[in-house]
Amino acid sequence: MDYMQYVWAFVIGGLLCAIGQLLIDLTKMTASRIMVTFVVAGVVLSFIGLYRPFAEFAGAGATVPLCGFGHTLYAGVSEAVAANGLLGAFTGGLMASAGGIAAAVFFGLVVSVVASPKGKH
Repeated sequence: MDYMQYVWAFVIGGLLCAIGQLLIDLTKMTASRIMVTFVVAGVVLSFIGLYRPFAEFAGAGATVPLCGFGHTLYAGVSEAVAANGLLGAFTGGLMASAGGIAAAVFFGLVVSVVASPKGKH
């Protein structure tokens, strides 16, 4: 087993998180704009052919963060457009990311049932 995969995933994932934290601390960007920026960056980097080699090198450190979601959307759309034409532009991203979206909704539901939120005072 190659333990360096885990090290690189941790380092790259940490760097992506650090970039997000710097954007929070040093800019006036809202959290939603930062999230959209990461997703769009994943799409753009995939379009120019840089994200796939990056994801193969970094593993989960590159595929789990939001830019990895953008990469998944791009891959799904480009594959569906090749297979189904223009209709694939509307269906491919959702089909490619359906598992992750379903998991996020399910675990969000589980946490909302288990957790007892505290109100702000």
